[in-house]
Amino acid sequence: MPVPDRAGPGTGRTAVLDTSAVAPPEREDLIRHALWESFSRIDIQHHGPEERIGARMGLGAVGPLKVCSARGTPVTLRRTERLARGDHAPAVFLGLQVTGTNVVGQYGRQCRVGPGSLVVFESTAPYSLSFEQGVDYLSLRIPRETLALPERVLRAVTATAFGPANPTARLAFTYFSQLAASEELRGGSGAEALVHPSVELLRAVVVSQFGGVLPGRAKVPEAPLSLRITQYIRDHLADPGLCAPRIAAAHGISVRHLYTVLARSGISLGDWIRAHRLAECRRELAGPQGRVRTIASIGRTWGFVDATHFSKAFKSAYGISPRAWRDQHHPAPPHR
Repeated sequence: MPVPDRAGPGTGRTAVLDTSAVAPPEREDLIRHALWESFSRIDIQHHGPEERIGARMGLGAVGPLKVCSARGTPVTLRRTERLARGDHAPAVFLGLQVTGTNVVGQYGRQCRVGPGSLVVFESTAPYSLSFEQGVDYLSLRIPRETLALPERVLRAVTATAFGPANPTARLAFTYFSQLAASEELRGGSGAEALVHPSVELLRAVVVSQFGGVLPGRAKVPEAPLSLRITQYIRDHLADPGLCAPRIAAAHGISVRHLYTVLARSGISLGDWIRAHRLAECRRELAGPQGRVRTIASIGRTWGFVDATHFSKAFKSAYGISPRAWRDQHHPAPPHR
Protein backbone atom coordinates (compact mmCIF):
# COMPACT_ATOMS: atom_id res chain seq x y z
CA MET A 1 0.00 0.00 0.00
CA PRO A 2 1.49 3.40 -0.89
CA VAL A 3 2.02 5.84 1.95
CA PRO A 4 3.02 9.51 1.92
CA ASP A 5 6.66 10.48 2.11
CA ARG A 6 7.39 10.98 5.81
CA ALA A 7 8.30 14.49 6.88
CA GLY A 8 10.82 14.24 9.70
CA PRO A 9 10.10 15.77 13.12
CA GLY A 10 10.64 19.49 13.19
CA THR A 11 10.80 19.81 9.40
CA GLY A 12 8.65 22.09 7.30
CA ARG A 13 8.38 19.65 4.39
CA THR A 14 4.84 18.43 3.84
CA ALA A 15 4.10 14.74 3.32
CA VAL A 16 1.13 14.49 0.93
CA LEU A 17 -1.41 11.69 0.85
CA ASP A 18 -3.84 11.47 -2.08
CA THR A 19 -6.19 8.49 -2.06
CA SER A 20 -7.10 8.95 -5.73
CA ALA A 21 -3.84 7.13 -6.48
CA VAL A 22 -5.04 3.88 -4.86
CA ALA A 23 -7.94 1.49 -5.36
CA PRO A 24 -11.13 2.24 -3.34
CA PRO A 25 -10.82 -0.86 -1.08
CA GLU A 26 -7.41 0.40 0.15
CA ARG A 27 -8.36 4.01 0.86
CA GLU A 28 -9.86 3.61 4.33
CA ASP A 29 -6.78 1.80 5.67
CA LEU A 30 -4.46 4.31 4.00
CA ILE A 31 -6.18 7.27 5.66
CA ARG A 32 -6.19 5.59 9.08
CA HIS A 33 -2.52 4.61 8.81
CA ALA A 34 -1.44 8.15 7.85
CA LEU A 35 -3.35 9.79 10.70
CA TRP A 36 -2.33 7.25 13.35
CA GLU A 37 1.35 7.39 12.41
CA SER A 38 1.71 11.13 11.86
CA PHE A 39 -0.97 13.04 13.74
CA SER A 40 -3.53 11.42 16.05
CA ARG A 41 -4.97 8.01 16.88
CA ILE A 42 -8.70 8.14 16.18
CA ASP A 43 -11.54 5.90 15.03
CA ILE A 44 -12.79 6.84 11.56
CA GLN A 45 -16.34 6.33 10.27
CA HIS A 46 -16.79 7.19 6.60
CA HIS A 47 -20.26 8.21 5.40
CA GLY A 48 -21.23 6.61 2.11
CA PRO A 49 -20.10 3.64 0.05
CA GLU A 50 -16.48 2.49 -0.13
CA GLU A 51 -16.04 3.52 -3.76
CA ARG A 52 -16.79 7.15 -2.89
CA ILE A 53 -14.27 7.47 -0.05
CA GLY A 54 -11.59 10.01 -0.88
CA ALA A 55 -9.14 12.36 0.84
CA ARG A 56 -6.12 14.53 0.20
CA MET A 57 -3.99 15.36 3.25
CA GLY A 58 -0.82 17.28 3.92
CA LEU A 59 1.14 16.40 7.05
CA GLY A 60 4.02 18.55 8.30
CA ALA A 61 5.49 20.28 11.34
CA VAL A 62 7.10 23.43 12.65
CA GLY A 63 9.20 22.67 15.72
CA PRO A 64 7.04 20.63 18.12
CA LEU A 65 3.81 21.75 16.40
CA LYS A 66 2.30 19.23 13.98
CA VAL A 67 0.19 20.46 11.08
CA CYS A 68 -2.47 18.61 9.07
CA SER A 69 -4.48 19.97 6.14
CA ALA A 70 -7.30 17.79 4.83
CA ARG A 71 -9.98 17.75 2.16
CA GLY A 72 -12.23 14.76 1.71
CA THR A 73 -15.58 13.05 1.68
CA PRO A 74 -18.00 13.12 4.68
CA VAL A 75 -16.60 11.44 7.78
CA THR A 76 -16.85 11.27 11.58
CA LEU A 77 -13.67 11.10 13.68
CA ARG A 78 -13.81 9.87 17.27
CA ARG A 79 -11.24 9.71 20.05
CA THR A 80 -12.54 6.91 22.25
CA GLU A 81 -12.01 6.53 25.98
CA ARG A 82 -9.52 3.74 25.32
CA LEU A 83 -7.48 5.80 22.86
CA ALA A 84 -7.53 8.85 25.15
CA ARG A 85 -6.24 6.78 28.09
CA GLY A 86 -3.33 5.55 25.97
CA ASP A 87 -2.13 9.06 25.11
CA HIS A 88 1.43 9.42 26.44
CA ALA A 89 2.05 12.80 24.77
CA PRO A 90 -0.84 15.07 25.89
CA ALA A 91 -1.69 17.68 23.30
CA VAL A 92 -4.14 20.43 22.45
CA PHE A 93 -5.68 20.54 18.97
CA LEU A 94 -6.54 23.77 17.18
CA GLY A 95 -8.98 23.24 14.30
CA LEU A 96 -9.62 25.74 11.48
CA GLN A 97 -12.80 25.27 9.45
CA VAL A 98 -12.06 26.45 5.90
CA THR A 99 -15.41 25.74 4.21
CA GLY A 100 -18.48 23.76 5.22
CA THR A 101 -19.24 22.89 8.84
CA ASN A 102 -17.97 20.56 11.53
CA VAL A 103 -19.73 19.46 14.73
CA VAL A 104 -17.22 19.07 17.57
CA GLY A 105 -17.98 17.42 20.90
CA GLN A 106 -15.96 17.04 24.12
CA TYR A 107 -16.70 17.03 27.88
CA GLY A 108 -20.44 16.70 27.20
CA ARG A 109 -20.51 19.88 25.09
CA GLN A 110 -21.07 20.28 21.34
CA CYS A 111 -20.67 23.16 18.91
CA ARG A 112 -21.09 23.68 15.19
CA VAL A 113 -17.96 25.24 13.66
CA GLY A 114 -18.55 27.29 10.51
CA PRO A 115 -16.22 28.70 7.84
CA GLY A 116 -13.53 31.00 9.19
CA SER A 117 -13.95 29.72 12.76
CA LEU A 118 -11.58 28.02 15.19
CA VAL A 119 -12.16 25.28 17.74
CA VAL A 120 -9.97 23.84 20.51
CA PHE A 121 -10.06 20.34 22.03
CA GLU A 122 -7.76 18.02 24.01
CA SER A 123 -6.15 14.68 23.20
CA THR A 124 -6.48 13.19 26.69
CA ALA A 125 -10.31 13.07 26.79
CA PRO A 126 -12.78 11.55 24.30
CA TYR A 127 -13.89 13.83 21.49
CA SER A 128 -15.69 13.66 18.16
CA LEU A 129 -15.60 15.64 14.91
CA SER A 130 -18.39 15.18 12.38
CA PHE A 131 -18.00 16.52 8.84
CA GLU A 132 -21.45 15.96 7.37
CA GLN A 133 -20.94 17.54 3.93
CA GLY A 134 -17.23 16.79 3.55
CA VAL A 135 -13.87 17.86 4.97
CA ASP A 136 -12.09 21.15 4.29
CA TYR A 137 -10.12 21.59 7.48
CA LEU A 138 -6.76 22.54 8.96
CA SER A 139 -5.53 21.26 12.31
CA LEU A 140 -2.53 21.91 14.52
CA ARG A 141 -1.39 19.64 17.33
CA ILE A 142 0.41 21.53 20.12
CA PRO A 143 2.08 19.71 23.05
CA ARG A 144 0.01 20.41 26.16
CA GLU A 145 3.11 21.31 28.16
CA THR A 146 4.20 23.84 25.55
CA LEU A 147 0.88 25.67 25.77
CA ALA A 148 1.05 25.67 29.60
CA LEU A 149 -2.58 26.65 30.22
CA PRO A 150 -4.40 25.61 33.41
CA GLU A 151 -6.64 22.57 33.05
CA ARG A 152 -9.74 24.50 34.17
CA VAL A 153 -9.20 27.06 31.40
CA LEU A 154 -8.84 24.45 28.66
CA ARG A 155 -11.92 22.59 29.85
CA ALA A 156 -13.90 25.82 29.75
CA VAL A 157 -13.12 26.47 26.06
CA THR A 158 -13.04 23.02 24.45
CA ALA A 159 -15.79 22.37 21.88
CA THR A 160 -16.49 26.11 21.69
CA ALA A 161 -16.44 27.90 18.33
CA PHE A 162 -14.30 31.04 18.04
CA GLY A 163 -15.88 32.86 15.11
CA PRO A 164 -14.83 35.76 12.86
CA ALA A 165 -16.69 38.20 15.12
CA ASN A 166 -13.88 37.69 17.65
CA PRO A 167 -11.01 39.89 16.34
CA THR A 168 -8.32 37.78 18.05
CA ALA A 169 -9.75 34.60 16.54
CA ARG A 170 -9.98 36.29 13.15
CA LEU A 171 -6.28 37.23 13.30
CA ALA A 172 -5.35 33.72 14.47
CA PHE A 173 -7.32 32.10 11.64
CA THR A 174 -5.37 34.09 9.03
CA TYR A 175 -2.03 33.43 10.72
CA PHE A 176 -2.48 29.68 11.25
CA SER A 177 -3.97 29.21 7.77
CA GLN A 178 -0.83 30.68 6.23
CA LEU A 179 1.43 28.69 8.55
CA ALA A 180 -0.33 25.45 7.59
CA ALA A 181 -0.21 26.24 3.87
CA SER A 182 3.36 27.50 3.52
CA GLU A 183 6.28 25.07 3.40
CA GLU A 184 8.48 28.14 2.97
CA LEU A 185 7.44 29.40 6.41
CA ARG A 186 7.69 26.01 8.14
CA GLY A 187 10.94 24.99 6.49
CA GLY A 188 12.79 28.31 6.49
CA SER A 189 15.72 29.23 8.68
CA GLY A 190 13.39 31.10 11.05
CA ALA A 191 10.88 28.26 11.48
CA GLU A 192 11.83 27.53 15.11
CA ALA A 193 11.33 31.22 15.93
CA LEU A 194 7.67 30.87 14.89
CA VAL A 195 6.89 28.36 17.64
CA HIS A 196 6.75 30.86 20.51
CA PRO A 197 4.52 33.48 18.79
CA SER A 198 2.26 30.68 17.53
CA VAL A 199 1.75 29.36 21.05
CA GLU A 200 1.23 32.85 22.47
CA LEU A 201 -1.35 33.67 19.78
CA LEU A 202 -3.30 30.51 20.59
CA ARG A 203 -3.13 31.46 24.28
CA ALA A 204 -4.51 34.91 23.38
CA VAL A 205 -7.42 33.30 21.51
CA VAL A 206 -8.30 31.19 24.56
CA VAL A 207 -8.07 34.17 26.95
CA SER A 208 -10.18 36.30 24.59
CA GLN A 209 -13.09 33.93 25.19
CA PHE A 210 -13.32 35.37 28.71
CA GLY A 211 -13.04 39.00 27.62
CA GLY A 212 -9.38 39.05 28.62
CA VAL A 213 -10.16 37.81 32.14
CA LEU A 214 -9.84 34.15 33.08
CA PRO A 215 -12.58 32.57 35.23
CA GLY A 216 -12.59 33.66 38.85
CA ARG A 217 -10.24 36.60 38.31
CA ALA A 218 -10.91 40.31 38.69
CA LYS A 219 -10.28 42.52 35.69
CA VAL A 220 -7.17 44.55 36.51
CA PRO A 221 -5.18 46.50 33.88
CA GLU A 222 -1.89 44.61 34.33
CA ALA A 223 -0.91 43.80 30.72
CA PRO A 224 2.33 45.85 30.72
CA LEU A 225 3.45 44.26 34.00
CA SER A 226 2.65 40.82 32.61
CA LEU A 227 4.87 41.49 29.60
CA ARG A 228 7.71 42.70 31.84
CA ILE A 229 7.43 39.60 33.99
CA THR A 230 7.51 37.15 31.08
CA GLN A 231 10.49 38.97 29.56
CA TYR A 232 12.30 38.79 32.90
CA ILE A 233 11.64 35.05 33.05
CA ARG A 234 12.99 34.55 29.52
CA ASP A 235 16.12 36.51 30.43
CA HIS A 236 16.73 34.30 33.49
CA LEU A 237 15.62 30.90 32.20
CA ALA A 238 19.13 29.49 32.61
CA ASP A 239 19.16 30.31 36.34
CA PRO A 240 18.24 27.14 38.29
CA GLY A 241 17.24 29.38 41.21
CA LEU A 242 14.52 31.13 39.21
CA CYS A 243 11.40 30.99 41.36
CA ALA A 244 8.22 32.89 42.20
CA PRO A 245 9.66 34.84 45.20
CA ARG A 246 12.66 36.00 43.15
CA ILE A 247 10.48 37.06 40.20
CA ALA A 248 8.04 38.87 42.48
CA ALA A 249 10.85 40.68 44.32
CA ALA A 250 12.39 41.83 41.04
CA HIS A 251 9.10 43.57 40.20
CA GLY A 252 8.28 44.90 43.64
CA ILE A 253 5.13 42.83 44.06
CA SER A 254 3.98 39.98 46.28
CA VAL A 255 4.09 36.38 45.18
CA ARG A 256 0.31 36.28 45.35
CA HIS A 257 0.03 39.29 43.04
CA LEU A 258 2.56 37.70 40.67
CA TYR A 259 0.33 34.64 40.28
CA THR A 260 -2.72 36.88 39.79
CA VAL A 261 -1.05 38.84 37.00
CA LEU A 262 0.16 35.72 35.18
CA ALA A 263 -3.18 33.94 35.60
CA ARG A 264 -4.91 36.78 33.77
CA SER A 265 -2.74 35.96 30.75
CA GLY A 266 -3.50 32.25 31.09
CA ILE A 267 0.02 31.45 32.33
CA SER A 268 0.76 28.74 34.87
CA LEU A 269 4.20 29.84 36.14
CA GLY A 270 5.83 26.44 36.67
CA ASP A 271 4.50 25.02 33.41
CA TRP A 272 5.52 28.15 31.48
CA ILE A 273 9.10 28.11 32.78
CA ARG A 274 9.47 24.37 32.15
CA ALA A 275 8.04 24.63 28.62
CA HIS A 276 10.39 27.46 27.64
CA ARG A 277 13.41 25.76 29.18
CA LEU A 278 12.61 22.58 27.27
CA ALA A 279 12.27 24.56 24.06
CA GLU A 280 15.75 26.00 24.56
CA CYS A 281 17.18 22.56 25.27
CA ARG A 282 15.47 21.21 22.17
CA ARG A 283 16.98 24.00 20.08
CA GLU A 284 20.50 23.42 21.44
CA LEU A 285 20.35 19.65 21.01
CA ALA A 286 19.52 20.11 17.33
CA GLY A 287 22.08 22.89 16.85
CA PRO A 288 25.87 22.90 16.34
CA GLN A 289 26.58 22.25 20.04
CA GLY A 290 24.23 19.27 20.18
CA ARG A 291 26.90 16.68 19.42
CA VAL A 292 29.78 18.48 21.18
CA ARG A 293 28.15 18.87 24.60
CA THR A 294 26.54 16.14 26.69
CA ILE A 295 22.78 15.99 27.01
CA ALA A 296 23.04 16.42 30.79
CA SER A 297 25.15 19.57 30.46
CA ILE A 298 22.66 21.15 28.05
CA GLY A 299 19.88 20.34 30.50
CA ARG A 300 21.85 21.92 33.36
CA THR A 301 22.49 25.05 31.28
CA TRP A 302 18.73 25.62 31.19
CA GLY A 303 17.94 24.89 34.81
CA PHE A 304 17.44 21.10 34.79
CA VAL A 305 19.85 20.00 37.52
CA ASP A 306 18.57 16.40 37.52
CA ALA A 307 19.35 14.59 34.24
CA THR A 308 16.68 11.93 34.77
CA HIS A 309 13.99 14.54 35.44
CA PHE A 310 15.11 16.45 32.35
CA SER A 311 14.88 13.37 30.13
CA LYS A 312 11.38 12.51 31.40
CA ALA A 313 10.13 16.09 31.02
CA PHE A 314 11.54 16.33 27.48
CA LYS A 315 9.91 13.07 26.37
CA SER A 316 6.61 14.06 27.98
CA ALA A 317 6.61 17.36 26.08
CA TYR A 318 7.81 16.17 22.67
CA GLY A 319 7.12 12.44 22.55
CA ILE A 320 10.82 11.65 21.96
CA SER A 321 13.84 11.34 24.25
CA PRO A 322 16.56 14.03 24.22
CA ARG A 323 19.05 11.46 22.90
CA ALA A 324 16.80 10.37 20.04
CA TRP A 325 16.08 14.01 19.15
CA ARG A 326 19.81 14.82 19.10
CA ASP A 327 20.61 11.73 17.04
CA GLN A 328 18.04 12.71 14.40
CA HIS A 329 19.92 15.98 13.85
CA HIS A 330 23.44 14.65 14.40
CA PRO A 331 23.55 11.06 13.08
CA ALA A 332 26.65 9.12 13.94
CA PRO A 333 29.14 8.74 11.04
CA PRO A 334 28.96 5.36 9.28
CA HIS A 335 31.47 2.71 10.36
CA ARG A 336 34.22 2.07 7.86
